[in-house]
Amino acid sequence: MRVRNLVLAVLAIALCLSFTSQALAQDGAATFKAKCAGCHGAEGQGKVGPALKGTALSADDIVAVLTKGNDAKKPPHKKPVSGLSDADAKAVADYVKTLK
Repeated sequence: MRVRNLVLAVLAIALCLSFTSQALAQDGAATFKAKCAGCHGAEGQGKVGPALKGTALSADDIVAVLTKGNDAKKPPHKKPVSGLSDADAKAVADYVKTLK
C-alpha cells in the first residue's frame, strides 16, 4: 500500500511539473523580456540590437536564429541562445510576430 501511494505521489508531482514547464515555455512575452529586451527593447523597438517590430523574418526564421545561430549575424546570434528550448524559441518567435 505504501509503495502504491509513493508511486502515485511521484506521478502527481511529475505531472504538475510537466504542466508548469509547458506553461512557462509558451510564455513568449516573458521569455522575450528576460532574454531579448536588453538588446532589442522591451517593445521590440530596437536598442543596441535592431528593431524587431514588424520584422520581415518569418517565425521559422526567428526560431532558427534562436536555436541554431547564424554566422552572418552579429554576436550574440552567431551561436544559439543558451538555455532556450525549441518550445521557448517558438513562443518567442510567435510573440515577436505580434509586435507592430
